[in-house]
Amino acid sequence: MRRRRFAALAGVTAAALMASGCTIPGIGGSGDERTSVAPQTPPPGAEGLSSFYSQQLAWSDCEGAQCATLTVPLDYAQPQGDTIEVSVIKVPAARESRRIGSLVVNPGGPGGSGVDYARAADFIVGKGVRDAYDVVGFDPRGVGRSAPIDCLTDAELDTFLGSDPTPDDPAEEQAFAKTAEGLGQSCANTAGPLLGHVSTQDAARDMDILRAALGEEKLTYLGKSYGTYLGTIYADLFPAQVGRMVLDGVVAPDLTAEEINLGQAKGFERATREWAAYCVEEGDCPLGTSVDEVMEGLRAFLLAVDSNPLPRTGDNAVPQLTEGWASLGIAAAMYDQGQWRTLVDSMSEALKGDGTSLMQLANQYADRNPGGQYAGNIMEVIYAVNCLDKPETNDVAERARLAQESVADAPTWGPFLMWSSLPCGFWPIEPTGEPKTVAAQGAAPIVVIGTTRDPATPYEWSVRLRDQLADASLITFDGDGHTAYTRSNDCVDKAVDAYYLKGTVPEDGLSC
Repeated sequence: MRRRRFAALAGVTAAALMASGCTIPGIGGSGDERTSVAPQTPPPGAEGLSSFYSQQLAWSDCEGAQCATLTVPLDYAQPQGDTIEVSVIKVPAARESRRIGSLVVNPGGPGGSGVDYARAADFIVGKGVRDAYDVVGFDPRGVGRSAPIDCLTDAELDTFLGSDPTPDDPAEEQAFAKTAEGLGQSCANTAGPLLGHVSTQDAARDMDILRAALGEEKLTYLGKSYGTYLGTIYADLFPAQVGRMVLDGVVAPDLTAEEINLGQAKGFERATREWAAYCVEEGDCPLGTSVDEVMEGLRAFLLAVDSNPLPRTGDNAVPQLTEGWASLGIAAAMYDQGQWRTLVDSMSEALKGDGTSLMQLANQYADRNPGGQYAGNIMEVIYAVNCLDKPETNDVAERARLAQESVADAPTWGPFLMWSSLPCGFWPIEPTGEPKTVAAQGAAPIVVIGTTRDPATPYEWSVRLRDQLADASLITFDGDGHTAYTRSNDCVDKAVDAYYLKGTVPEDGLSC
């Protein structure tokens, strides 16, 4: 399992629920409309980028929306060198007479498609916000339609995701290390120079050029999961350009890789115990009659599948449900309590020897079609971004020690998550980022949202970011699942909508 693939899944889940279908047409041709906006001066720290900041987007109709490409430098240290085309989509405000401006959205990842996410504009923001804002999404560099990084074939990715995620002895540990190192080499071979320029800081700089191309003096933004990290880095780089920014399901920027792994392990352990309680309350739980029995039964199941994978029907590419795939399937259900019943039924089938339904959940997690094709590249690009953002160790003995120690706090998920980021220890490109606190001094008030039993971005991380930011307001949602806005309750939704529509900053500490 991979480190922030968990933190990513708000994006994966959102993308899986929407039809992508946005073909980016070339400049010119039928339906093209060049946006006329006043050229903007690059902000402090962006000198030498005038040609990028003054560009105008050529919008073309694309299945009910408008699509364009944004040109950005491959390497911001050499802006006169090679460039990248970033795919952008705009879903115009539903009521032009009430239009306020552009709302840029990011669903998570790293690797979630902002283009696909924006296409679901009717579902990802409140009705009033939908009426008043053009909802704008972009595939960050390396993702989806924007110079995508594609390291492995579908068959190779199947093997990678199905591999043993919790090595039990030195031989398995070395095998895992070899697999981890091989992923980085494959990415280097296929991505070339781009591999060193897909960090979150690169994407944040792209987002400011997008802001200028949209004709906006300030960035109005909704970031979920990893999208909060992207938003935070943006606010650190360009505090004066921050407009109405909402960060939902926070990845705090000062977290180390080890803290992220352990924090997510605890978060998933907590969420899985909530699912276990639901399973028991339903009265037909196949794993036991108490929460502790269910958790012990789940661990015993994963241990058994590690030795004896289950047969499953469907595509022939993955004929057996391994521990790796089973873990993905269980994890997928933790993101949304609406999937809890599905997981109960899937576990009932799995305990009878059929891994088909649990594999279906795993497919959702991996953005993998039932026929075995991957709809996006999130399962690869997530490493490319994360490995640049945070330093990691390739000391296998140290990794084994951390995995063993994590059992005390997260017996089900600890080893799984502590091994997850090993590929970054062997990554062929040195990291360009490091953990850092972000105050964003001078930025407009930022709204931070945390869900108390969020598995992937634990609530404590939202509190942690709120305490760092110079001007922020924290909304707490007491509930389950990953992120809160438009998926929890009216209390959260009304507060966020009022902020976007009227600039009303929610009371710091608002509890929903």
